Amino acid sequence: MAPPREYPLLSRRQIEGMIADGRAVFIVNQQVIKADAWMPYHPGGDTAIRHMIGRDATDEVTVLHSPEARERMNKYRIGRIEGAWTNFVPPIQGGKFRPLGQDNQDAPENTSSLPASESPSLNASREPSPVFDEPQQIRQRHSAKNVSSSSASVTSASSVEEDDGMSFLDTITKEKVDLDLSRYPALDTATQNNIVVKYRDLNQRIRDEGLFQCNYWNYALEGFRYMLLFSGMVFFLQRGWYATSGAFLGAWWHQLVFTAHDAGHMGITHNFHVDTVIGIIIGDFCGGLSIGWWKHNHNVHHITTNHPEHDPDIQHMPFFAVSHRFLGNLRSTYYGHVMKYDAAAKFLLGFQRYSYHFLLLFGRFNLYRLSWQFLLSKDAPRRGPAWWHTYLEMVGQLFFFTWFGYLVVYRTIPTNWDRFVFVMVSHMVTMPLHLQITLSHFAMSTADLGEHESFAQKMLRTTMDIDCPTWLDFFHGGLQFQAIHHLYPRIPRHNLRRTRKLVQEFCNEVGIPYALYGFAQSNTIVLDTLGEVSQQAAILAKCQKFLSESDNPLHAH
Repeated sequence: MAPPREYPLLSRRQIEGMIADGRAVFIVNQQVIKADAWMPYHPGGDTAIRHMIGRDATDEVTVLHSPEARERMNKYRIGRIEGAWTNFVPPIQGGKFRPLGQDNQDAPENTSSLPASESPSLNASREPSPVFDEPQQIRQRHSAKNVSSSSASVTSASSVEEDDGMSFLDTITKEKVDLDLSRYPALDTATQNNIVVKYRDLNQRIRDEGLFQCNYWNYALEGFRYMLLFSGMVFFLQRGWYATSGAFLGAWWHQLVFTAHDAGHMGITHNFHVDTVIGIIIGDFCGGLSIGWWKHNHNVHHITTNHPEHDPDIQHMPFFAVSHRFLGNLRSTYYGHVMKYDAAAKFLLGFQRYSYHFLLLFGRFNLYRLSWQFLLSKDAPRRGPAWWHTYLEMVGQLFFFTWFGYLVVYRTIPTNWDRFVFVMVSHMVTMPLHLQITLSHFAMSTADLGEHESFAQKMLRTTMDIDCPTWLDFFHGGLQFQAIHHLYPRIPRHNLRRTRKLVQEFCNEVGIPYALYGFAQSNTIVLDTLGEVSQQAAILAKCQKFLSESDNPLHAH
């Protein structure tokens, strides 16, 4: 038997040089992984991998992949490191790297994703923030809008004339960063390493208690509920009660998505292909939504949660902006284009607090567009182990529009008005799904604290849980435990409530606030966030108007 291969010890400078040469290199369990050959075949897309380049991706890889996938990853090992790793800023996020042959090798290394004016100070002596279950501390963040307003009202022309009002946005950014730094554990190495150790201990405790194991009796009950809802749709459809029939169909879709979400995270059988096929049957064949698109989008969301430039789940310009940073024409690294703060955005964002719930009624129509856009694009997997998933999804899409669009809507419903009512009601009934997804993130922090922040702290800082009685868990489908889900995406949703107690104990131990609010409270906080950004947009417009008039000779005194 051949002795195990000895991998060379690689220095930080060597790894930086490889990244400068375009290599996709990251760290997992002290092993250096070079994923160039695997990226075109990664079932979750290459964007998620690009956000890990130059970073210690141990926690992200562990929570998002099965043990089998992690074992296969060892095939791409090229070396190892010793000691703690300080993250680089990945190239996709603007990180700069020095080639090995570069003369100026003593130049400062790229270790922070924030500009110098925004870089958080590392204060090891700061006391950790307490855990909270009440809105007081998040409302403290929203009270910052008064600070922002007063700051803008006294901003002199000289402070904004150089950048057309952008210094106003920079001031808000600094306020948001400072607020998070005052509420969350310090970003020094010792504090964050302690969080990482405790988080991995929690992972083992959860595993020991069997919370990663799926109880299939729970899905038997889910299946019974699905059957009742679909039967109700057929029953009322045959009797000509088209609005009622559409409501049952929408409720069926709403409930089905929860199981598709479980399957997308391999939380049912824990087998990649089996769970993916379950997701395709539910998502594509039954609902007309691409599970492949969802995975490609959702993996990035789990890694870059609530980052305005990188997280596609909060990039809804021109309809919504949950951060003042969207007022600065940000470029989305996911979609590859600038999210313009143009005339349409200025108009729509002005009343987004009031349009929020209304626009969510039509969210499902947008998902059809995104699904087909993905399946027809180069991003859909056509090589590697998931190559056939794309073609099965296309069959599923055709099947869906045949049974729903042709057989039900066109052939069964007699008039165009009744067809319109049936389609609109069935799609608008799914609105709670879009609400549940956005509630957990729209009100939480969008500040970037840099590469020193641990994965666990970032997930808890950017994600909120919704409190509800146990008997309502079926309605929320596990999405009310988003913070816990972000920490451990592969835990079956029926086990998330039991996991919450362990996560709360972890938060108490390391001093990370755990955001838990009631359904009504969370809606109020989200609306306050949207209203705050609208107010900031109005102040920015006044700044820009003032500058425009100041630069115009006709307005000179």
